[in-house]
Amino acid sequence: MQQRYVGNSGLRVSALSLGTMSWAREIDEQDASVLLRTFVDGGGTLIDTAASYADGQAEAVLGGMLGDVVARSEVVISTKAGLTTSDGRRSVDTSRNGMLTGLDASLARLGTDYVDLWLAHAWDANVPLEETLSALEYAVRSGRARYAGVSNFNGWQTAKAAATAGFPLVASQSEYSLVNRSAEAELIPAVEDAGLGLMAWGPLGRGVLTGKYRGHIPADSRAAQSRLASYVEPFLEGKASSTVEAVAMAAKGLGRSALDVSLSWLLSQHGVATAIVGVRTAVQLKEVLDSTLAPLPPEIAQALEDVSAPA
Repeated sequence: MQQRYVGNSGLRVSALSLGTMSWAREIDEQDASVLLRTFVDGGGTLIDTAASYADGQAEAVLGGMLGDVVARSEVVISTKAGLTTSDGRRSVDTSRNGMLTGLDASLARLGTDYVDLWLAHAWDANVPLEETLSALEYAVRSGRARYAGVSNFNGWQTAKAAATAGFPLVASQSEYSLVNRSAEAELIPAVEDAGLGLMAWGPLGRGVLTGKYRGHIPADSRAAQSRLASYVEPFLEGKASSTVEAVAMAAKGLGRSALDVSLSWLLSQHGVATAIVGVRTAVQLKEVLDSTLAPLPPEIAQALEDVSAPA
């Protein structure tokens, strides 16, 4: 798998990253170990997690596999702090105390002395940005994080963070796909101007770009689960549906999968360092790893951009 530098930094990561948001909830430890080993054997290096995923248990599952399923040196670990979710309610705390306490807890769960990339998980309107950045800088200077960045910041927030920080931020994490191109308006220009690399989550449009929802909702899909249905529903109708059909048509003409077409388009976009895939099964991961990830013919890429263009 292709390895890429994140922005203007020396941090190298695989073009595809393995997301762990479903670990310890939809995915148990045994299945996670298969996904992790298969991903690394396929050339993947970056594992993306967060303190908020399954209330820290996703990190704990990953930590339990370091040194056993994979060596610590085989993987690049990205984690996030400052966001918690309880009973469906979201709470943000990117204060210096909240961030550094969160990092210490993450390191303990992961069973490692450092993470390769540490991100502020969300913008906190109640905490001065300088305070949040001071926590990121301290983590880097103390060696507990090799690099730092931000997640789910919009364009002006990212630009302000990069300009205010007294040290280099290297990454910005945001949702980005053919059915959600809102990052192109302000975030990607800000990321490129600041020399950051974009880590795109939801690169398959929360699953819809694989084509599995065309005409029906599979019983084993997230859209069929009451707890997760609202996560997928925004991309099941309207313009997103038209985009899914266009991707399917392009895939058929190219003799490639819809998943491959969607990821290939994304990885060719400006500023994108890696696409975070949140696969839940070994079959899904195999399809991802079997993708060519080759650039699309210009006329195909343009057609997809025309049909998916934001209003």
